[in-house]
Amino acid sequence: MKKLFDVVSHYQRIKRFYLRYERLLMPATLVIGFLVDYLTFTSIQITTTFALLLIYWLIAGATIAFINLYNPDTLPQKLKYLWLFSPLIIQFTFGALLGSSLIFYWLSSAFSVSWPIILVVALLMVFNEIFRHYFLKPIVQISVYFFTTFSLFSLILPYLFNSFSPWLFVLAGTLSSILFYSYITILARAKNHIQQQKKQFLVSIFAILLVMNFFYFSNIIPPIPLSLREAGLYHDLNISGGLYHLQGEAESIWEKIIPGQILHLKAGQKMYAYTAIFAPNRLQTKILHDWQYYDPEKKEWISRHILSFTISGGRKAGYKGYSFASDVLPGKWRIYVKNERGQVLGKIQFKVEKVEQEVKLQETVR
Repeated sequence: MKKLFDVVSHYQRIKRFYLRYERLLMPATLVIGFLVDYLTFTSIQITTTFALLLIYWLIAGATIAFINLYNPDTLPQKLKYLWLFSPLIIQFTFGALLGSSLIFYWLSSAFSVSWPIILVVALLMVFNEIFRHYFLKPIVQISVYFFTTFSLFSLILPYLFNSFSPWLFVLAGTLSSILFYSYITILARAKNHIQQQKKQFLVSIFAILLVMNFFYFSNIIPPIPLSLREAGLYHDLNISGGLYHLQGEAESIWEKIIPGQILHLKAGQKMYAYTAIFAPNRLQTKILHDWQYYDPEKKEWISRHILSFTISGGRKAGYKGYSFASDVLPGKWRIYVKNERGQVLGKIQFKVEKVEQEVKLQETVR
């Protein structure tokens, strides 16, 4: 009897500790999940990363089912601990799954183009005070889980098929919807309160599916997992032994951080736009450099040159390519780096000033 009392007392102490620090533990586990995911993306092979993300995805689904199907009062003592800490497990796995989307959406495109989807992911990760109050509600768990599933499948399918076809995004949404309809149906058969909310779940899933497809076919979502690893502007470019020898103006650390590089060009001088782009193995795709000039009289951006080159995927540091232009007008310029569908991977902003004297350059090898 005393042993049973000690076990119950220990559980109650752990529970009081958890409830006392829940406000800190919930966001902390989400952030830890994100950091773990970030480190795996930057340090190990992408296939291994996807395998880990699939494991996180399975754990999240199993934990959501567990926390909604069972009452802690009816569970064996050891499983009560698991039920108590289940929200932290869900937060950790959601942090990893949301982190993968945020990393690719952030790195794969210009912020000015993809900010809506970045904002959605960031809000889900940051506003944990809302999750703290509502996290045990199945509608919140299922909605976030569906969003992470859709995002994960839209990352993985281009790797499996070595293609950026828009039909793969549609397929990701279709597979996610079928899986979740089955998942919700199984939960609803087991628990009456899930059955009563089944319609709300399906409406939430349909709304997320609709918004994500709107973002994608409006070219708001970048063509992940195609990502812009590096971009720069140079006065001269030569290729030797597979290496790019780039001659560019020296920049301070501050100038590198702040967008809007200033190039000083002599009349008739060429300038080069260099990019390194990561793509899945065995995939070949065309990249466009859309050179746009801001016309101060018309007060609008005008495409002056749309130049293209083909890249082959698989190189972690990115496959290199460039475009160039001559007799560039002085003033404001920007170069959109796009795929063939017109989805934006990144944007280079700069200003051209005409000079007569030689500009001091430094060489960079890529």
